[in-house]
Amino acid sequence: MTRVATIPLQQTLSSAIQRTQQNLAESQLQLATEKKVNDYAGLGLDAVRTLSARSMVATQEAYKNNINRVSTTLSMYQGHLEQIDASLLDLREELFSAVGTGNAPGLQGMIEEAFLQIRSSLNAQESGVPMFAGSRTTPLPFVPETLQDTIGLDADAAFANDTVRQAVRAGDGMDVQYGLVASDIATGLVSAFRALAEAGPFGETLTEEQAEAITAALALLDEGITGVRSVNGANGRRQAQVEALETRADERIKLLSQAIGEVEDADLGQIAIDITQRQTILQASYSVFSQLNAMSLANYLD
Repeated sequence: MTRVATIPLQQTLSSAIQRTQQNLAESQLQLATEKKVNDYAGLGLDAVRTLSARSMVATQEAYKNNINRVSTTLSMYQGHLEQIDASLLDLREELFSAVGTGNAPGLQGMIEEAFLQIRSSLNAQESGVPMFAGSRTTPLPFVPETLQDTIGLDADAAFANDTVRQAVRAGDGMDVQYGLVASDIATGLVSAFRALAEAGPFGETLTEEQAEAITAALALLDEGITGVRSVNGANGRRQAQVEALETRADERIKLLSQAIGEVEDADLGQIAIDITQRQTILQASYSVFSQLNAMSLANYLD
């Protein structure tokens, strides 16, 4: 005689339902977090490699942040250098015109304005710290306050900066040295402005001596402009260097992040398929379990 026993079937089916529910919950968690596991223990042997890769990513991001700060500073240097260059070119044009025509209306004011613009750029500050003072925070790197202060002034005495260059770690075993100081930029310009100050003040027309003094000052000014452009060119090369280092850091971060993703990131497409299949299995299990519970010996009695 065949026995009809539903309890063992119920227990087996209940265990299967619990496993399916657990698998479904894991798949839903993976879908929500987009990660295969929620802790490094779940990665097994890949945990060490992943932790190492994350450490390297953090290092490269630190390098990138350093490079970004340097890049910003170098761009500010460029802006001030270009402003100085533009002021000097305008002044040079006016000086040539004055020598050529002998007329100098407004020339004195233009010389003084150019001097003040250059002084403003050389004493520019970033976060309250002079940009062109080297390691010093006080006093301002360009000393003379007015054009008249350059009369009889030695070029070296015009600057209060030191020659310390800042450096930043921008890669493994690579330090980028950067930083400009006022004396690098304007030593040649002090002599030119001194010559103009000593030849002035200039009136509506130039005397013969003033014209000769301006001609001599123009030669000094041309040397100063060449020096400013040389410094700006070196600054531009440094900008290109840090841009290349930033690109390299980005590439390394991308490569390392891809390696981490291959270990940690879940396949969302496959997870969606798994969730659908497990929901279908779970629904079928519920249906079978319900039918099993509804069974009675009366169903088999005539």
